[in-house]
This record gives sequence, C-alpha cells and structure tokens, in this order.
Amino acid sequence: MQIDRVGVEEVERVVAASVLFDAPATAGWSTTFLTSPGHHLLFARVDGVDVGFVTGVETTHPDKGTEMFLYELGVDESARNRGVGTALVAALGALARERGCYGMWVSTEADNEAALATYRSAGAGAPEPGVVLTWTFDDPARA
Repeated sequence: MQIDRVGVEEVERVVAASVLFDAPATAGWSTTFLTSPGHHLLFARVDGVDVGFVTGVETTHPDKGTEMFLYELGVDESARNRGVGTALVAALGALARERGCYGMWVSTEADNEAALATYRSAGAGAPEPGVVLTWTFDDPARA
C-alpha cells in the first residue's frame, strides 16, 4: 500500500476517485480544497488503484494553537478490513505532527463501530461524550 499526499496538480485524480467520496467530487471544489492553506488530502493506493482517502484541516485558535481536524475518511468496500483506514489516519497524524499541530480530533457517530475501531487502532483515545449541532445554508453553487 502506498499513501500519497495529493496536490492541486492532481485534481483529475481526485475527480476520478469520486466513488470513494459521499458524492461525486468536482474539479472546482477539489481545486478550492487543495489550494486552501492547511487543507490536506491523502490517498491510499493498492496495485495502482486509489482505494481510500483521508482529509484533514488545520484549525488554529488564539488560546490553543493549531490542531488537525480529521474531516473525513473513506475506504472502498473492497479494501476494508485490510488496514487501509488505519494507515491513512496514522499518515494524517504524522503529517499533523510535521506541521506542528498539538493534536488531532475527529467526530463520528457513537454506533459507527468500524470508524471507532479504526480510530482506536490508529492511536486515538477513548471517545468523549458530545453533541453535534449543524446549520444548513442554501448552496449558491447548486441553485
């Protein structure tokens, strides 16, 4: 397995790997993500095929410093239970340390056993209770 950090010059690769994401990746949104400071996309490749990804976003707060938010992790069904997700999370953690982050965090559902097992196997601490609240705005790009 090979883990690659994806740059803006690989937007076509991101779009071609749309099956790994929740919805099709677009060239525009991929370009925006990859050119935004502190935004990171890593792909896992097995036998020349992208089989998983992880995205991370550095967030800095005035009284805390910079931490890495593990935004999303996705692994193709054919590659699950083979350590791909764990390797991606570990690689993002290593990148976070390289970038001077003091820590990394992720949010997932309490009943997402696969995600919890992956994050624990990559060194995450015990889950903390929490509540996630969301706001939904009209998306001018989809109007």
